[in-house]
Amino acid sequence: MSHRTSGYASDLTDAQWDLIKALLPIPHWGPGRPMRLDLRHVLNAMLYIVRSGCQWANLPNEYPPPNSVYYHYRKWCHDGTWEEINGVLGEQVRLAAGREASPSGAIIDSQSVKTTSVGGERGYDAGKCIKGRKRHILVDTMGNLLKVVVHPAHLSDAEGAKWLLTELPLRFWACLVHLWADGSYRGAFKEWVSGRLDIELDITLRSDHKKGFVVIPTRWVVERTFAWFGHYRRLSKDYEYYPEHTEGMVYLASIHRFLRLLAPAT
Repeated sequence: MSHRTSGYASDLTDAQWDLIKALLPIPHWGPGRPMRLDLRHVLNAMLYIVRSGCQWANLPNEYPPPNSVYYHYRKWCHDGTWEEINGVLGEQVRLAAGREASPSGAIIDSQSVKTTSVGGERGYDAGKCIKGRKRHILVDTMGNLLKVVVHPAHLSDAEGAKWLLTELPLRFWACLVHLWADGSYRGAFKEWVSGRLDIELDITLRSDHKKGFVVIPTRWVVERTFAWFGHYRRLSKDYEYYPEHTEGMVYLASIHRFLRLLAPAT
């Protein structure tokens, strides 16, 4: 006798699906084979992957075929769909909290993670003694993800931050005036920001007089965001061959969080 209820914990509720369905790319209705997949089931399968950490080939039978799900995931990674949906939902979360849609302040930080035998670009972070990649993220003062860039771990934080800020969508530059970072962004990066960008960079450092764990003002927000992503097992390591696919997983985890904030499951 089976007692399993229908659906999985990561599946979207009706209210959450209503929020995101209009943001997904419209299926192609021109010449060629018509699309028969239900995009809601496809998205639920992707959320199951990022939440549970399972392999694509091990998707439960309740979801569409793994190859079909991966096809749409890969396509939406490369055409910017995940970043666009994350931006729209992030604005809705800010408005619901009584904030302006676009933030005036942001925090930047990186996280070095190990890669697996899948392969792809990677490097060695001598400071953390980790062979893998770095996830560079930019968040607002609420901890909402604004942008993520994934690159080999041997690149310095300053190089990764330049990469991230250079690719930051133009809609953020109209309001962004303040940026917080840790001590690894001092020196040449601070000069680069002051010379090229019209924002103020504030380097927040940990006090040398205190031992053990210390909460650093403002900068703790980005650390909490990394902790939120830690609940998604697919992000425990970098399992993807292409860095763009890792960025997609980070955006997907952020999107799932936004949907749960905007339409909490009962």
